[in-house]
Amino acid sequence: MASILNQTQELQESSKVIGHVRCENYFIFPGENTLSDGLRGVLYFLALAYCFIGLSAITARFFKSMENVVKHSRKVVAIDPITNAQVITYKKVWNFTIADISLLAFGTSFPQISLATIDAIRNIGERYAGGLGPGTLVGSAAFDLFPIPAVCVVVPKAGELKKISDLGVWLVELVWSFWAYIWLYIILEVWSPNVITLLEALLTVLQYGLLLVHAYAQDKRWPYLSLPMSRGDRPEEWVPEEIDQSKDDNDVHDVYSDAAQEAVESGNRNIVDIFSIHSANNDTGITYHTVADTPPNSATKKGKAKNSTVFKLWKHQFVDAITLETSESKKVDSIYLRIAKSFWQLLLAPWKLLFAFVPPCNIAHGWVAFICSLLFISGVAFVVTRLTDLISCVTGINPYVIAFTALAGGTSWPDLVASKIAAERQLTADSAIANITCSNSVNIYVGIGVPWLINTVYNYFAYKEPLYIENAKGLSFSLLIFFATSVGCIAVLVLRRLIIGAELGGPRLWAWLTSAYFMMLWVVFVVLSSLKVSGII
Repeated sequence: MASILNQTQELQESSKVIGHVRCENYFIFPGENTLSDGLRGVLYFLALAYCFIGLSAITARFFKSMENVVKHSRKVVAIDPITNAQVITYKKVWNFTIADISLLAFGTSFPQISLATIDAIRNIGERYAGGLGPGTLVGSAAFDLFPIPAVCVVVPKAGELKKISDLGVWLVELVWSFWAYIWLYIILEVWSPNVITLLEALLTVLQYGLLLVHAYAQDKRWPYLSLPMSRGDRPEEWVPEEIDQSKDDNDVHDVYSDAAQEAVESGNRNIVDIFSIHSANNDTGITYHTVADTPPNSATKKGKAKNSTVFKLWKHQFVDAITLETSESKKVDSIYLRIAKSFWQLLLAPWKLLFAFVPPCNIAHGWVAFICSLLFISGVAFVVTRLTDLISCVTGINPYVIAFTALAGGTSWPDLVASKIAAERQLTADSAIANITCSNSVNIYVGIGVPWLINTVYNYFAYKEPLYIENAKGLSFSLLIFFATSVGCIAVLVLRRLIIGAELGGPRLWAWLTSAYFMMLWVVFVVLSSLKVSGII
């Protein structure tokens, strides 16, 4: 009898895998249940891919607003001791290292963080944590550390070398990134196996603050808290500044007029270069301007002109959303390429029209657009979690497997775009590589720490119990595989620095061999992790 029951259970499990058990859940309409599971799986996968397209579009707008936030400067008035004249300078509000770890890393990781937080909120009241959040963040860490460097290492031109200039800051970020995954393994398998306590969740979140303090201390070279390493030959301007000869150098740079000109000239620009935030000589992005002997009426007129420009920019966002053929596509000679570009714009049109409601990033130094973009990203992430649940339901695929593969790759796309832009335009490899390590740290300390803190606080006061991890063994195994493969990745980057002289670029053959090696490490991680959480190994 026992053997018959075992066989029945095995048949049920196998039927779930091949999709024979009907999934009664639906996305929008109850009539979806009348379709076959195979057709529903295909449609849900297509919808998931379309959400990733929208996620990339809103993330680009998020980056642009973040760039304006970081460009914010404050006026500093000093008295020249010799001439007794007032000297007005503008000092950046944001430290670049802190901006990298907080705004940049947080921005590129926000799709994963939002998805994990929504998954935790949906599971409030459950004694077991959801699987989408941790699985996506660990899978995203692997995507950040393997495919993204695989792309960045071949981006520089043949023979061009780009190396990390501030090794001290990078080593601090790297150590904290590795420690994040060691810490996660300790709380899952050593400290309190298979459960997460309130103290563990709280300590996980607090370590993000320690990372910020330690990185800032290294950047400022504080004694006893920083590594005794020189800053190196980091250029004053991390991004080569394009000189516009049509402007007089003595003129005050008007960010509103430039933004309007950029909106008209560039048309549709889906990829935004956010790395100009590292330009040390970037006084052109200041918000506060002091012009001597400016008549009051002139200042009032200028304020009205700026307000008018903001509304023109906002209007242009809606016009651009419904424009299928841009000025750039009209210059293409091939009719087939023009049709393809127009079709792509047609796919993007619904997302662009929706995201056009985000105010221009010139308002309040970009903070309004920054917050609105976060809200839209959270909304798209919620739809992604629903679709992922349905895909798992109709196909029987383990949610962790989907999180390691489709979700991790889709939500990490902004990281790939940002690092690729840095590898192309920056003179060094600092942001291209630092974005990877910082994002991985943010994924654990914030992306996993905050959702677990939400659930553990509720469980502590409601049930007086910790938060249970349903597949802790599989997640711990994935952490071990990730740690082992990441050591192999970092070792190659160090060898490239010692032998070739740089982490990115170099001889074309070696660059492509390095890229292939990184991709192989990613495949090893995905395959072994998926087999483990599926119970095959």
